Amino acid sequence: MTRARLLRRGPRPLALHMAVVLNVLLSSPTGLLFLKSGFPLWKPGVRDRASALVDALEQSKINALTLAPEVDREMRRRLGAIFTGMERYRHHHYVRDLPDPPTIWTEGASRLLDYGESSSDGPTPVLFVPSLVNRAYILDLSQERSLLRWLTKRGVRPFLLDWGYPGPRERRFTLTDYIVGRLTRALEALTHRLGRPIPIVGYCMGGLLALGAALHRPQLVSGLGLLATPWDFHAEDAGMGRMAASFFAPWGPALEAWGELPVDALQTMFAQLDPWLIARKFSQFARMDPESPQAKAFVALEDWLNDGVPLAAQVARDCLVGWYGRNDAVTGNWLIAGLPVEPQRIMVPTLALIPTNDRIVPPSSATALAKAIPGAETLTPAIGHIGMVVSAGAEASVWRPLADWVKRFDARNT
Repeated sequence: MTRARLLRRGPRPLALHMAVVLNVLLSSPTGLLFLKSGFPLWKPGVRDRASALVDALEQSKINALTLAPEVDREMRRRLGAIFTGMERYRHHHYVRDLPDPPTIWTEGASRLLDYGESSSDGPTPVLFVPSLVNRAYILDLSQERSLLRWLTKRGVRPFLLDWGYPGPRERRFTLTDYIVGRLTRALEALTHRLGRPIPIVGYCMGGLLALGAALHRPQLVSGLGLLATPWDFHAEDAGMGRMAASFFAPWGPALEAWGELPVDALQTMFAQLDPWLIARKFSQFARMDPESPQAKAFVALEDWLNDGVPLAAQVARDCLVGWYGRNDAVTGNWLIAGLPVEPQRIMVPTLALIPTNDRIVPPSSATALAKAIPGAETLTPAIGHIGMVVSAGAEASVWRPLADWVKRFDARNT
């Protein structure tokens, strides 16, 4: 049986998303009862809109309760659109069929992929480091939306460190094991093969891993690129950071047994950023022609989002409790191999691409890191966190500036 015939599990966690949708929409008729008197749990913004609606109804001399049939029809319409979108996604025929480039190094579950083996002579090498919590192929999503394959046609030879799934060895890893161990050894193997230090580019959490490697082995790194990389986890909402840390607490005993934080647990945490996002996305997908490029792009990205990677137990603790809860990076308490991670010690050219529409890494969080690195160059494209590597606007606002920056390190000019 091919993957195209398998029913997708997503959007993950499916039960949570369906429960949120049903809870919100099925409670809509009840909301009419509180429209005039006010519902005590309404947030200020919602309360203001409810008050405006009450005023409009009074001016029109309409009793709110007479709207019950209309509310019921709208509720059913929205539920139908959301569930239709989910069902069409789960049965869509799209399958990612891009062949993997050659693997030039492996260790445990990880491998180093060479995307520029067949590119023209003399391309500039660069190592890309993705996050640990999502699959690396977001940088090579599809034939139409692949940052790495696009770069190979523009004088760049990209290498990608694919972390893989945590196995028995990786489940015991800390961030030090990933940075000083696996990432550094991949970087050593690559620079030995090329005979020169190279620029290293990290995406999201991968930027923090790249930062740690550049500090640990500066002689191997000629430049540092940071794509939507967080630093100050309390920059815009300290409460959200502490909530992420508290989310970790109930999983503590289970983590000791499993050795990892499961994908659905991570997806549950991310869903708290925007609980209604799934409803908006799949309502929109329901209106698309399933054969359109837009629908196929939607499925490709949604497949990646649902193809997550569990986090090793100690790494999950360091990230959620240390980074998000205590804000260890900013306070100087994030230690790698016993030493504080100090971005002010970065001495190589640094480019920070900070998308202004990022809802996953607030721009002020990423800006704090750019300001801490001496002479860092900052670009602020008007784009989103994932959109910066896969959207239609990514090529002009992110890919081209990144390619131009990487090519400054061409061996012929050093």
